[in-house]
Amino acid sequence: MDVEDGRITGENDQKPSEPGGYHLLHHQNHHNFSTKSIIKIALLTIAALVACLVLYHSPYHVQYLLPASHNPFPSSSASQESTKANQSSLPSSDQGKSSDAGNLSPPPTDILQGNVSATANNDLTSQANLSPPMTTNNYTVQENLPSPDKVENEATKLEIVLRKAAMEDKTVILTTLNAAWTAPNSIFDLFLESFKIGNGTQWLLNHVVVLALDQKAYSHCTEVHPHCHSVSTEGVDFSGEAHFMSQDYLKMMWRRIDFLHTVLKMGYNFIFTDADVMWFRDPLSHLYSDADFQIACDHYWYTSTDLNNSPNGGFNYVKSNNRTIQFYKFWYTSKDRFPGQHDQDVLNGIKFDPFINEIGLKIRFLDTAFYGGFCEPSKDLNLVCTMHANCCIGLDNKIHDLRMLIEDWKKYMALPNEEKTMTPQTWTVPRICG
Repeated sequence: MDVEDGRITGENDQKPSEPGGYHLLHHQNHHNFSTKSIIKIALLTIAALVACLVLYHSPYHVQYLLPASHNPFPSSSASQESTKANQSSLPSSDQGKSSDAGNLSPPPTDILQGNVSATANNDLTSQANLSPPMTTNNYTVQENLPSPDKVENEATKLEIVLRKAAMEDKTVILTTLNAAWTAPNSIFDLFLESFKIGNGTQWLLNHVVVLALDQKAYSHCTEVHPHCHSVSTEGVDFSGEAHFMSQDYLKMMWRRIDFLHTVLKMGYNFIFTDADVMWFRDPLSHLYSDADFQIACDHYWYTSTDLNNSPNGGFNYVKSNNRTIQFYKFWYTSKDRFPGQHDQDVLNGIKFDPFINEIGLKIRFLDTAFYGGFCEPSKDLNLVCTMHANCCIGLDNKIHDLRMLIEDWKKYMALPNEEKTMTPQTWTVPRICG
């Protein structure tokens, strides 16, 4: 390395070979630098134009062009709140910290809105309540957003129906209904008839709330019963017969569990009954006072506290408290651990879970002598309270045997009292079912 003319040069440096050569080389280097700069500027300009075109055709480009104060989409904080609301539906060991269900007033707004939590909907609609819709450059900012009052109205409607139907201790009787079960002389008619011909069951009809799964079922319910509530799901058709273990059947069963969780959070105890359960005596007298969750059985093998019994979700009694609220949340979210299974099978899978003991849930299984079914019919009509058309696949098969069941009960009720008690009276069903 040498020092030449005040410059430090290396062995590879090119030296001008003649006077003035150095200035010529400097000029050429300057020319090359200018050309490269022009090329770089041109490339950056093209990239900027492409980015603008992509942004222009994006469905959300207006969001970025508007001032922050006019952004109709949820802010980052609102999105975080929505995320937290969705995450809160997952079971956790500290769920006992939730507030007592009896203090929930006004009612919660997370009434079933498909798979989107109502909290998230509220975060969205509260910021999108722009009337008329704001437009910029002929692009509508507010498009297809739900009514800001929709979720609140659904919660209010449910609260009104439950309050009207509730007993003094805030207990309601809930059943679900779809269009397939509303045809004349179909299962729903038999369900209502059983209350009317049962022994001391007529008064219970005043406390039955029918949860209609489609518009046709809701319209029919309002014609024949005073307490009806629509729980139809947008984009899901529950009107047809849901064959056992089909996708519609599974969606219907899990929709039911989620809805019952909502009822518990609103502070109401409930007896849930399938519409193919016939009510012949008041079942309240045979329920356990010390249990949080009581459920009928396909097969009653052991004592009422033995978890090895085979539960059936078609009839259960649940008290509203922190333990049952946590349990129903755990039950519902456990469907992801048991994909493709219905609520009853998942219950069998989680009833031994340590989480049940952690929350202190008291479970009781109901004896089929009082709460029978086609799987295991009650053997004495002098004891039976309810009879369920379980272990029976097919709507026509259910209707056939339930009609025979109704006739058996009418014949029994027509007997003199001494003949009723002289020998145990039994059923002639199941005939097709079973």
